[in-house]
Amino acid sequence: RSSWLLLAPLLTPSVPVITAPPCSLCPEGAHRFQWIGNLVPEFGISSSHVKVLSSPAEFYELLKVQIKSAKQRVVMASLYLGTGLLEQELVDCLEETLEKSLQAKGSSDLRVSILLDYTRGSRGRKNSRTMLIPLLQRFPEQVRVSLFHTPNLRGLLRLLIPERFNETIGLQHIKVYLFDDNVILSGANLSDLYFTNRQDRYVLLQDSAEIADFFTELVDAIGDVSLQLQRDDTVQMMEGMVHPYQGDKVAYCEIANRRVMEVINSARTRQELLHTKTFHSSQQGSSLLSQKGSQASRDLKPEPDTWIYPLIQMKPFGIQIDEVVTETLLTEAERDARIYLTTGYFNLTQAYMDLILGTRAEYRILLASPEVNGFFGAKGVAGAIPAAYVYIEHQFYSEVCYLHQQERVQLQEYSRAGWTFHAKGLWLYLAGSDLPCLTLIGSPNFGYRSVHRDLEAQVAIVTENKALQQQLHQEQEQLYLCSGVVSSSTFEQPNRYVKLWVKLVTPLIKNFF
Repeated sequence: RSSWLLLAPLLTPSVPVITAPPCSLCPEGAHRFQWIGNLVPEFGISSSHVKVLSSPAEFYELLKVQIKSAKQRVVMASLYLGTGLLEQELVDCLEETLEKSLQAKGSSDLRVSILLDYTRGSRGRKNSRTMLIPLLQRFPEQVRVSLFHTPNLRGLLRLLIPERFNETIGLQHIKVYLFDDNVILSGANLSDLYFTNRQDRYVLLQDSAEIADFFTELVDAIGDVSLQLQRDDTVQMMEGMVHPYQGDKVAYCEIANRRVMEVINSARTRQELLHTKTFHSSQQGSSLLSQKGSQASRDLKPEPDTWIYPLIQMKPFGIQIDEVVTETLLTEAERDARIYLTTGYFNLTQAYMDLILGTRAEYRILLASPEVNGFFGAKGVAGAIPAAYVYIEHQFYSEVCYLHQQERVQLQEYSRAGWTFHAKGLWLYLAGSDLPCLTLIGSPNFGYRSVHRDLEAQVAIVTENKALQQQLHQEQEQLYLCSGVVSSSTFEQPNRYVKLWVKLVTPLIKNFF
């Protein structure tokens, strides 16, 4: 069996072809994942620069602290910015920091770049745009607000689909928040629920200039092919840029592909050169060490024990790196390895389901119970979405039982009174290990939307450091503690009743949510 035969159809010309052997043939331990560096840049850092956060309140306080201390750049990519008091406080922090920067030097070095989705950010009379316009009006030279509009929502479709429903066609779903050289990767949006009682995941990468540069360039690239918010609440494309829904779709997607792949490939080249220089420096350092003793060792940077790999998925632009890496990880996971996979919206692609059911690793899949689903209690048709997820979950569980895989593949439902659940990602425990050596964290939900419709980004964090592995393990345990194991009796509960019309409609619409 070869993962290359399985994955060959996914490798399009826009994705660099993997040239190293797959992870099962690589050295033991964390370094078995170095093959990911053949697709994306590899950033080697010290584990002391990585901090795992656990709560929405911690995430919100960190955002405010980081905004207030920023000197050069604030870059925030999210689905949307909410319109409540907590979100206004974030905008006020940005305004205060920009004002201080201007007063300190007369002309500010601080640049603020915000990337949101056009359809979600324009929803309602008071929306993300109206929240940010005062910043644009007051600091026109320092602030940029880009609104990504999917090229797939155009023509008659765009005219006929009403607000909210138009968000099903495709979104800017990346969530990255960076301040100077500090980067927060998360699945959380900039909205009060995500700051209070909507559980997500969050990791802070401190003093990581190369990673911050990469995500700044990525957000800039997407921003360049997005609509630019103006001070009068109109939008326009940058001069000479093809329009996402009025211009030629193929030409627009080719330009977007080129811009994003330039960012990925140039960062890969930079990191490879840096690795080469670091290798030669360490060689020279070891000879100096033998000549000059301990002084040379103090001057050398510590060897990295943690590696960060950014995984980008933008199927509308023909970029599917995250999909390739995720499928390879699932394909190559060995017998007795354990994968803890979590998603707020359990709607796995057929490929991911087939790999989970057909490979050898143990799986513990954490998903939202109906009561903690973000759509629970929603008005109109959206109120039936939790029932649709129950139906999808029941179908998958039935397949697990049919294949007698209940011991190897276990579903667990997150349940917490007064909270909703939005955490996503995975933790990989190698066979015989009590701690994870790899985690995926970011915006993808492992569903059809994440793979085919939306713009997504996450990072693979690979570490050899036991203290960081322990942090990741505790994060996983804390989430799974609030869960119960799914059994056949789960679906006999009254709150799991799915109406016939939901069962009939779900197969037709499951690719849209």
